[in-house]
Amino acid sequence: MKFPGKLIFGLDIGTRSVVGTVGYRVGEKFYVVSQSIKEHGTRAMLDGQIHDIYKVGATISDVKAELEQRIGRTLKDVCIAAAGRVLRTVTVRVDTELDGDREVNGEDIYALDSLGVEKAYEEFLEKHDSEMKFYCVGYSVVRYYMNGYAMGNLEGHRAGHIGADIIATFLPEDVVDGLYKAVDLAGLDVVNLTLEPIAAIQVAIPEMYRMLNIALVDVGAGTSDISITKDGSIIAYGMIPVAGDSLTEVIAKHCLVDFATAEHIKRETGVKEQIEYKDIMGLSQTISRAEVEEVTAGMIRDMTGKVADKIKALNGGKAVSAVFVVGGGGMLPGYTAALAERLSIQKERVAVRGEEVMQNIEFLEEDARKDSLMVTPIGICLSFYEQSNNFIFVYFNDQRIKIYDNNKVAVVDAAMQAEFANDGLFPKRGRELNYTVNGKPRITRGTLGESAVISVNGNAADIHTLIHANDQIRVVESTAGEAAHLDINQLPEYGAVMRVEVNDIQVDLPKFASVNGALQSGYYSIQEGDSIEILNYYTVRQVAEFMDVIINQEMNIYVNNKLADMDSKVYENFSVVWTMEELHLSDRDKYENELAETFEDLPEDDGTYRRSEDPDESEDSGESAEGSGLTDSAGTESGNGEYSEEEDAGRNVPEGTEGRPDNEADAESIGMQEAQEAQGQSIYVTVNGDPVRLAGKESYVFVDVFERIEFDLSRPQGSGIVTKLNGRDAQYMEEIRSGDVIEIYWRR
Repeated sequence: MKFPGKLIFGLDIGTRSVVGTVGYRVGEKFYVVSQSIKEHGTRAMLDGQIHDIYKVGATISDVKAELEQRIGRTLKDVCIAAAGRVLRTVTVRVDTELDGDREVNGEDIYALDSLGVEKAYEEFLEKHDSEMKFYCVGYSVVRYYMNGYAMGNLEGHRAGHIGADIIATFLPEDVVDGLYKAVDLAGLDVVNLTLEPIAAIQVAIPEMYRMLNIALVDVGAGTSDISITKDGSIIAYGMIPVAGDSLTEVIAKHCLVDFATAEHIKRETGVKEQIEYKDIMGLSQTISRAEVEEVTAGMIRDMTGKVADKIKALNGGKAVSAVFVVGGGGMLPGYTAALAERLSIQKERVAVRGEEVMQNIEFLEEDARKDSLMVTPIGICLSFYEQSNNFIFVYFNDQRIKIYDNNKVAVVDAAMQAEFANDGLFPKRGRELNYTVNGKPRITRGTLGESAVISVNGNAADIHTLIHANDQIRVVESTAGEAAHLDINQLPEYGAVMRVEVNDIQVDLPKFASVNGALQSGYYSIQEGDSIEILNYYTVRQVAEFMDVIINQEMNIYVNNKLADMDSKVYENFSVVWTMEELHLSDRDKYENELAETFEDLPEDDGTYRRSEDPDESEDSGESAEGSGLTDSAGTESGNGEYSEEEDAGRNVPEGTEGRPDNEADAESIGMQEAQEAQGQSIYVTVNGDPVRLAGKESYVFVDVFERIEFDLSRPQGSGIVTKLNGRDAQYMEEIRSGDVIEIYWRR
């Protein structure tokens, strides 16, 4: 017999029966040439697990022989599926930092996926503390993340941080070996191994529907396998160990029959109103469909409740939008309605899927079975075209390992199966350096080491090189880079030098930083956990130490022409003088020093003081303007700017009006000024040799001075304005403080 396409033989090795399907695909259509269903003579399988390999092998041989007779060909290669009963899944979130903000390439994605699979394997081993060996038979990426945002495809995008949600699937070694042994006893070679939930989805949920949040429930004999689709991917797998056999056992007890007879009653319930059978006493009996439904109702409620709970758990704690039911166990009347009720969704959105989802399936036999029982067997055949999976043996650093081959298996997959550390494949970074700068945490990363040296069959390779059966793989572990190293002068906040004038000599001082409270130069090597503060000043003592000068106690120290001490701060462009003799200062410099001392001796301003704006004001009041030039709020001066008790007592003022000015208009003006000044703080500066008081603000900048001096900006008297603050050029918006010396004049 000739067929236009290559024949594919698929076996669904189930708990109650073995279903064989032979077909071929042409274009988008798959043609089912023949089917064969054989039930196990005994309970050789329980809950999807082979218990008697030889009996299961014998059943497979019967199915194979029947199909060979029908199609007139010898069958040698076979596709099989592992039941969801033995499937283990782990979902993990994995993240990794890239080396700077750069374009993501294929190797970055491979490294991320491998990291995820390794993490899943580690979590799996923690949860399943067993000596049983498991194989990773595949993984799927649910979604990628770029800088914290979900992304469909990372490659080509610029990012500093990438991540992924990954679901990895594992099968135990004894299950895989049992399936292979049973098939081998029937004279067959496995060419493709898939998972039953994946096979069922191939038929029941086409690609275009996988954007929807749908659950597929494959109700077999021993287990109910569940898979969830969303956003185009299979996002979760699950299983509960309750299915069709539980319903059969309830019927067997009620009708007093053996398991096989109860199974017959269950199957007939869906198609007949009255079912005849013989009980264990040999008596003929009849049971109605309604009675079977009543008998099984309790078990169905229990079963669908567990399925609904599992679906919600797999779907993030909420129900799905719809449920497709396949498999023989879900065909019993009442199952879909009960499941819809337990999920609290419309009953029309839970349905058995059979022939209605097989639009691209053509059955060539007239009496072919087209119900939901055939969804998974046909899906097993279709999986061959989508993925060619099998187990192969390779050698990894002389260790013989068995690995799940999907025709895309690479060195990185073999390394994981051999339990080779993932960081042994990729360059390792040297130890990072953690520290703080001005209170903010910083991290400097170590350099990358060398990648692993990989060869396959003696030829140079990399982690992405595809491997095949019996390949010899050798991997020399990657190396770690150098630990992070950073000097303080490499910090962006650190400036090169700070220039000051010392005894009329320009001196360039290297900027220092405080590290853990101790001063360090720019050549200090930052250590783990260091707390760094960048300093923009020296003390006089530090200047002297840098210049290797000894200042004795008899010396006079001046900073910006003001008397200072060893702890006085010296900033950029400041002048410093130390001498055995008193510095010959100009009259103005002496006055500035005296003024500074006066300001230092004054009490904190509480709004009592104000400076006379008009030099004639004191003359009009008949009071002296000598002394410090400060007057009290009443215009009467005392030696220290305050009323003495004696003076106050000797004043002839009405009772209750002490301390008030005689002129009520002046009182109102002064009261307003005092109220305004009370809202801020006062500072005292010298402008062009004259003392000036600024009041009414929390802080002051250079231009505030123009409001207190007579300087007509509208009538230029030179080529430009010269502004000096403490002997250096000033900026209009820089902050000024009490005691500052200011010069403002026209450049001639």
